[in-house]
Amino acid sequence: MLRMDLSEELPAGAQKDGLEDGPEDGALARGGALEAFNDSAETRALLGRLQAVFKDRTAWESTLQRFRVIMDKYQEQPHLLDPHLEWMMTLLLEIVQDGTSPADLVHLAFKFLYIITKVRGYKTVLHLFPHEVADVQPVLNMFTNQNPKDHETWETRYMLLLWLSVTCLIPFDFSRLDGNLLTQPGQTRMSIMDRILQIAQSYLVVSDKARDAAAVLVSKFVTRPDVKQKKMADFLDWSLCTLACSSFKIIEGVIAMDGMLQALAQIFKHGKREDCVPYAATVLGCLDRCRLSDSNQTLLRKLGVKLVQRLGLTFLKPRMAKWRYQRGCRSLAANLQVCTQSQREPWTHAETPDSEEGYDIPEEVESVIEQLLVGLKDKDTVVRWSAAKGIGRVAGRLPQELADDVVGSVLDCFSFQETDNAWHGGCLALAELGRRGLLLPLRLADAGLRRGLLFVLWIPGCQSWKPRVSFYTEECGEGLRVVAVILKALTYEEKRGACSVGANVRDAACYVCWAFARAYEPQELKPFVAKISSALVIATVFDRNVNCRRAASAAFQENVGRQGTFPHGIDILTTADYFAVGNRANCFLVISMFIAGFPEYTQPMIDHLLTMKINHWDGVIRELSVKALHNLVQRAPEYSATQVFPRLLLMTRSPDLHTRHGAVLACAEVAHSLCRLAVQEDRPIADYLDKTVVQGLKQIHQQLYDGQLYRGLGGELMRQAVCVLIENLSLSKMPFRGDTVIDGWQWLINDTLRNLHLISSHSRQQIKEAAISALAALCSEYYTEDPGEVNSIGHEGLIEQYLSELQSPEEMTRCGFSLALGALPRFLLRGRLQRVLEGLSSVTHISPKDMSFAESRRDALKAIARVCQTVGARAEGSPDEVVCRENASQVYCTLLDCLSDYTTDSRGDVGAWVREAAMTSLMDLTLLLGRDQPELIEAPICQRVMCCLAQQASEKIDHFRAHAAHVFMTLLHSAVPNVPHREELEKLFPRSDVVSVNWTAPSQAFPCITQLLGLPTYRYHVLLGLAVSVGGLTESTVRYSTQSLFAHMKGIQNDPQALEGFSGTLLQVFEDNLLNYRVSVPLLKMLDQMLANGCFDIFTTEEDHPFCVKLLALCKAEISKSKDVQKLRSSIAVFCGMAQFPGSVRKKVLLQLLLLLCHPFPVIRKTTASQVYEMVLTYSDVVGVDVLEEVMAVLSGTAWDAELPLVRGQRNRLCDLLGVPRPHLVPKHVSR
Repeated sequence: MLRMDLSEELPAGAQKDGLEDGPEDGALARGGALEAFNDSAETRALLGRLQAVFKDRTAWESTLQRFRVIMDKYQEQPHLLDPHLEWMMTLLLEIVQDGTSPADLVHLAFKFLYIITKVRGYKTVLHLFPHEVADVQPVLNMFTNQNPKDHETWETRYMLLLWLSVTCLIPFDFSRLDGNLLTQPGQTRMSIMDRILQIAQSYLVVSDKARDAAAVLVSKFVTRPDVKQKKMADFLDWSLCTLACSSFKIIEGVIAMDGMLQALAQIFKHGKREDCVPYAATVLGCLDRCRLSDSNQTLLRKLGVKLVQRLGLTFLKPRMAKWRYQRGCRSLAANLQVCTQSQREPWTHAETPDSEEGYDIPEEVESVIEQLLVGLKDKDTVVRWSAAKGIGRVAGRLPQELADDVVGSVLDCFSFQETDNAWHGGCLALAELGRRGLLLPLRLADAGLRRGLLFVLWIPGCQSWKPRVSFYTEECGEGLRVVAVILKALTYEEKRGACSVGANVRDAACYVCWAFARAYEPQELKPFVAKISSALVIATVFDRNVNCRRAASAAFQENVGRQGTFPHGIDILTTADYFAVGNRANCFLVISMFIAGFPEYTQPMIDHLLTMKINHWDGVIRELSVKALHNLVQRAPEYSATQVFPRLLLMTRSPDLHTRHGAVLACAEVAHSLCRLAVQEDRPIADYLDKTVVQGLKQIHQQLYDGQLYRGLGGELMRQAVCVLIENLSLSKMPFRGDTVIDGWQWLINDTLRNLHLISSHSRQQIKEAAISALAALCSEYYTEDPGEVNSIGHEGLIEQYLSELQSPEEMTRCGFSLALGALPRFLLRGRLQRVLEGLSSVTHISPKDMSFAESRRDALKAIARVCQTVGARAEGSPDEVVCRENASQVYCTLLDCLSDYTTDSRGDVGAWVREAAMTSLMDLTLLLGRDQPELIEAPICQRVMCCLAQQASEKIDHFRAHAAHVFMTLLHSAVPNVPHREELEKLFPRSDVVSVNWTAPSQAFPCITQLLGLPTYRYHVLLGLAVSVGGLTESTVRYSTQSLFAHMKGIQNDPQALEGFSGTLLQVFEDNLLNYRVSVPLLKMLDQMLANGCFDIFTTEEDHPFCVKLLALCKAEISKSKDVQKLRSSIAVFCGMAQFPGSVRKKVLLQLLLLLCHPFPVIRKTTASQVYEMVLTYSDVVGVDVLEEVMAVLSGTAWDAELPLVRGQRNRLCDLLGVPRPHLVPKHVSR
């Protein structure tokens, strides 16, 4: 029923505090996907061909890897292998036991055996090894061929040690297998017992995994009846000496100590108590002297704790404490039957003086418990988990009085002087004690009069923990303290630097609640149901960490199933299940609202948000919390108005920045929520917000201003929070009209927008948006006397002030006030529209001093569109009132001009932000006019809009290409008049097909957009965009744009008129963008590909075709006096491609190439020679057959990066061979 059931022994809190809302764990996602071992046939085939592949290293590595992949699929469900283990082991062991098998084949078989053991676990596989008497000697003999230092064959040694450990279980004395030990006079053969011990000791100090198997071997071997009498004392003495002589400060010492600790722990686990008791005190003393707690090796500390708990269990008699709590029936079906629950009798405990009297507890137990308690505070989870299990095991063998002292010591971990490690370890220990029935129900309600305890309580409304000394009475026993610390652990969090710790504590606290649900009868936990259920619900929906939310959901589910007393448990579980709580925003805003519908949880959830979350160190949590509070107060409006608001107003004066920020945000959201509720219920606002609260809300800004809390880094948070407060109070229609607080709010908004450049970049956008939203709400609510009339007092100069700020030398100031003008309501813009549009238009113009102000141009474009939408359109209206015939073309020109903004700086193509905003604004404006005043959309304007959008839709940046295509298709399929070639476009791009095209994918976008090349109106702009894409750098963009272009060219090869039109447009694009590096260099690359692909082969039939002549002239003009290597190399390729055209143009092309052979840059000379060589091979008619070999020899044999005088001679020789006049040096004219 509960997900924890799948891995009941996993340590709670083992995961680390980290980032949120990541993808589901792969193992969990496929946890229930497999039902059987479906790879048995392939596995059998892999194992069957080992003898065929072992000689080929590549083959056997491939086979081994495939087997590993198969086995790893069953890592989460290894039991599925059980029916197949026997035949797999048999196939592999046949190879091992065959005396004729080569050593490499044996090692390979053991590698496969190790993979099986790793997946299924050695304890299961162990018993499948042959373990007859006849197997002992062969296994021992195999060790003689092993090299402990061979790192390639450690799997062999590991598996042999495990095999030897199971053969040690034969029920015969080993001495009976020795026979005659005298081989020759004076020589004695080593006994089997000594050989096994020697092997075990030698492998306990190796650095590979064989050390773990050696520890298992020791535990099986030393504890045998015949061995323990002769060898146990000596082995323990050897291991303790090795332990004492080793140091955990060096790697060799760590390895040796690890082996000894593993061996000792295994011996004291599997050995009989009466055999181990005589040595336990000595081992404990040696362990104390090793001071493993000071080691930085996690594994050593864990093994030390494990050994300590084994020693503790050795000191104590194996007995089941009669005083422990036993729940009895644990049927889930019975728990869900209320009638059955009502008939159960409560558990009663009777004192049983039995054998506890006179049972002496050894002194060493105190040291054991002390070390386990220290282990609970270790810095590593695995050590704390081992210590917690040890506490539970040892306490289960103690008398009740001493076990009670252990519980008290565990509770001491929950002091606020302790670290989160102690809290986590304490939670794990409590869970173990409860799970084992060692936390008696009497302790949940019995008197705790034996000691006065320092109990730390959270006092609502206070920002710190206050200690109170409380002597518990019979109604407030130690058990209540257990519940209290668990409840606090469920919300434990401690900030450290830029992050926090405590997620593991909260997770472990959920594990405690899960364990208690299984341990106790419903009657025992009934007094605490309200608190525990509320705490688990709060952790489920409001915890920051996804693992904690899921753990709390699992614990809640277990309590609902086992206890059956949690209010509305089934309803909550169906909504807040394991997967639903994976999304944090969903938990805070949706699930919490559903759960708050149950009155038992409403107030605790609100109180938790108020005391723990709105002052959280993480800003995201604070913002989510206030949004959740906005929702929840509607479930308890009276409580929120009378209890929550006074506390919030008090918190706005807190010296802590996070508390103050969260409180101001919460005041804004709660006030708005209550006002909305009052409107919905048709009640006056005063029913929820009295005068004191309203006055407190009004004073927040002045308090912060007087305290100078708008300055510095903390001021950023407070400005944003107060802007949100202004917006929400304005939307709530608070009675502040004409109050001086409005001027204060206006000052804050203006000052924030004016000083945006002083705000850190990561929070600038959020603060800007908050200020703009606040301004819009403030003006709409408080700047009108009567509906539609402007409140002229103090606000007549607002627009003039904002227009003057648009000329600020600070870019961010321009951004802020541009958006501010866009946010103004219609009544403020009336009569001033033309000046506003002209002011915003001036911001979009590029000048040398504000070339890089791309963000201000972007925001100005957004503001223009928003202003137009605010004032509306009327064809015959006034240009100072609405968008009309007089100003529509002006607005369009401003927006269209910004589509040619290709500004770049250190951030890259920042002009793309401007172009995107221009496209969005064009769409908004055109849709507005098309809906209200279509006659304002003139045909030339509409044609320019659609052509510019087509150009943007064919360019190289995926995101902006997709946005342009979206705008293009939106306008095409809307009621916009005068769209050029509308009928053809609707056939090319039907509404049903447009949605399925992924315009960000070049493979889908370019085949669609190149269809526009067939429409003369769009051809120029599409070619302009395609030139940048085809000649770009991104491999996918270049590939698919080139393929689409060539596909179009192939379709018009047999249409001379279409080809003439295309070539003319292409030359016009080149001519219009001459010396424009952004276009000309990619265009040269595109021309090179088109010439090489034969796109203009039809022109080769005519000498000196106009296309070739003009293209040559443009290329010469483009590279004239250029020192740009990229441009020169691209032009060389174009010149070589133009050599295919006959006539005088060919001689001129060859002349240009020969000039480039003597270019000042060696790299250009080498590139030219290389490409001319390829050209001569490609176009056979360029060079006569009689001189072809000599030309190729000169091109290939000359060092073109040599000195220019040497190169020039070879170039002139080529001129003579090709019939081109030799170039002459022109002397530089020196002016006097």
